[in-house]
Amino acid sequence: MAIPLSYNLRNLAVRKTTTIMTALGIGLTVAVLVSVLSLLEGLNTAFQSSGHPRHVLVLRKGGGSELSSIIQRSQFLEAIKFRPMVERDAQGEPMASPELVQTVNLPSKEAPDGMNLTVRGVMAVGRAMREETRLAEGRWYAEGRREAVVGSSVANRYPGAQIGQRIRFGRGDWEVVGVFHSDYPARNSEIWLDANQMAADFGRMEAFSSVLVRTQDELATQALINELESDQRLQIEALTEREYFKKQTSSGDVIKYLGTFVAIIMAIGSCFAAMNTMYAAVARRSQEIGTLRVLGFSRRSILLSFFLESLFLSLLGGVVGVLLVLPLNGFSTGVGSFVTFTEIAFQLRMSPGVIGAGLAFALVIGAFGGLFPASNAARKQILTALRQI
Repeated sequence: MAIPLSYNLRNLAVRKTTTIMTALGIGLTVAVLVSVLSLLEGLNTAFQSSGHPRHVLVLRKGGGSELSSIIQRSQFLEAIKFRPMVERDAQGEPMASPELVQTVNLPSKEAPDGMNLTVRGVMAVGRAMREETRLAEGRWYAEGRREAVVGSSVANRYPGAQIGQRIRFGRGDWEVVGVFHSDYPARNSEIWLDANQMAADFGRMEAFSSVLVRTQDELATQALINELESDQRLQIEALTEREYFKKQTSSGDVIKYLGTFVAIIMAIGSCFAAMNTMYAAVARRSQEIGTLRVLGFSRRSILLSFFLESLFLSLLGGVVGVLLVLPLNGFSTGVGSFVTFTEIAFQLRMSPGVIGAGLAFALVIGAFGGLFPASNAARKQILTALRQI
C-alpha cells in the first residue's frame, strides 16, 4: 500500500522555512544552468537561422573567414560570376556579389573600451540578394559617398552608431544615414557601406574579401561548391552561407563549458543541502515512520514516499530557478566570434527545451539528495522508531 502524496506535500508545507531555504539553494543552481543554456540557445538561434539556403560563400582556400580572405577580381569575373549554376535576376545579370569585409572598433554600452564590428562593402546586387533585409530607419547609403547603414543590433547597442553620427574608418569619417533590420539575426550586427567607395579607401580595387553567389536550386548549390573546390587553379573554398554562420556557434563553447562547470559545482552543494534537509526530516519524524509501519505500510512504501518528497522539494527549487531567469528572456547581449573576431549580438532565449533541462537538472539534484535519507527512513525498526523523540 502506497503512502498518499498529500502526506509529503503537507510535510513540506509544515516545514516552511527549511523548505524555502533548500528550494532557494536548488533554485540558484538551476538558475545558473538555465542562464547558460539560454545564452547558448539564443546564440545558436542567431547563427543557425541565418543564411539563405541557396547562397554560396566563396573564400580563399584556408582563409577560414571573410576577414582573412582575398578573392581576385579576375577570379570573380572569369571563374565565379558566369557559372551556369548561378541564378540570374530579371535583367539577366548573374546574382553574384563581390564584397569587402573589414572591422571597426566602437565603444558599446557594455564595453566602453570598444568592440570589433563587421563592416561590409556591398554593391547593389548584394543588397538585392538579401531580400529579408529591409530599411528600418533613415535611408540607404548613396553610392560613391562615405555613408553607412548599420544593423538594428548595432544601433541598439552602440551609442556612436546612431543616425547622424560619424564613424572613423579607412581614410575618413562615414556618416550613419540609416538602420536596417534582417530576418537573419546575424546580419543585424554588421555595418554596410558602398563597396566601391570602401575599395577606393583601402586601395583594393582589384581584390575582394569574398563573393556571395545565389544558385538556381539546392542541387545547383552543391554542384557549384564541388566545381569551385575541385579547380586547383583557383585555390578557393566554397560553402553554404548557413554553414558559414553555423561555424560561428563555436564562440559559445567557452560559455557552455565554464557555465556547466560552475553549475555542477553548485549542484554538488545543493545535493548536500537537500540531503541534510531530508536527513533532518527523517530524524524529526521517527515516530511518524514507526506509526506508518504499524499501520501496515511497507519499507518500500516509506522509501518511495521520502524519495518523492525530496523530488517535490527539488522540483519546487527548479521552478524557482526558472522564474529567476525568466525576466532575462529576450535580453540582448553579444559575444565575440572566434571566426570573424567581431561581436555578434543575440537575444537570450528560454525555449521549452531549456526550461525542461533546468527542471530535469533539479530533479537529478533531488534524486541524489533524497536517496540516502529515504533509504535510512525505510531501514528504521518499528520499536526503535517509536521510542525516538
